[in-house]
Amino acid sequence: MDGVEPRAAPSLDPGSEDSSGSDTVAEHDDEATWKAFKDAVNMTASALEKFLDTDESQEVGQKSGGKGESTGHASGRRIVELLHTKKADLTEDDYAHMRKVVSYVKRHLKQGGPDDKDAVKDSPWRYSLMNWGHDPLKD
Repeated sequence: MDGVEPRAAPSLDPGSEDSSGSDTVAEHDDEATWKAFKDAVNMTASALEKFLDTDESQEVGQKSGGKGESTGHASGRRIVELLHTKKADLTEDDYAHMRKVVSYVKRHLKQGGPDDKDAVKDSPWRYSLMNWGHDPLKD
């Protein structure tokens, strides 16, 4: 894999971690959420849209009842919309989804991908993260 290593999990939490390890955001700081979202989502809207159209994107993730669109794929479509939205036009619902994205990316990166670093490129772990707008192989 040309010596490309997945990068370490960035500090994405716009709040703090409680003793259970779950992410909490005490006062929903929109500016912190915006920054954390921009750190977590390292794919452009066009790159994410292109990926969402692939078989790899559509084959990974949890699907309600085992059928239909996965949660991550639906989130990816929403992320594309958010990336096209002016910051001043974002709603509280948008910020709530941004916090969900940050939490998912942080948690998934912490879990780690395949031990064989050469296997990361074509792994369901990477494709799932990419559905959420984060490519772990991107610098």
